[in-house]
Amino acid sequence: MIRKSLFIVVGWCCVLLGIIGVFLPLLPTTPFMILALVLFARSSPRLHRMLLENRWFGPGLRQWEKDRSISRSTKLRAMLLVVLTFAISITILSARPLLQLMLLGLMSGLLLLLWRLRETPLAVPDQVIRK
Repeated sequence: MIRKSLFIVVGWCCVLLGIIGVFLPLLPTTPFMILALVLFARSSPRLHRMLLENRWFGPGLRQWEKDRSISRSTKLRAMLLVVLTFAISITILSARPLLQLMLLGLMSGLLLLLWRLRETPLAVPDQVIRK
């Protein structure tokens, strides 16, 4: 009972951090939502289903749960957002080269992580297969 309650509380904290991450580019939304999905799957089928059926996060989480992949467009949008937000931060810190290098390294790490994520396989129409 304590473990189940702890999973639910930590799951809600992850959801909250994920929602905050939508507005704060340096706080990643997806890992928090995936962690919340896992925690809810182990503690509350109702909360797990709620996340999967969510209008904004549901499609990506369902895809992740199905085959541990994301769509190419989601991957490219995430990479573009990382580059844009880090470029702004690096520009703002023009007088702090050490911080700029740190941000450049962090950006490179995030881009590598995103680049290595598996992409959702493209559906091939039956007509193409028959030819």
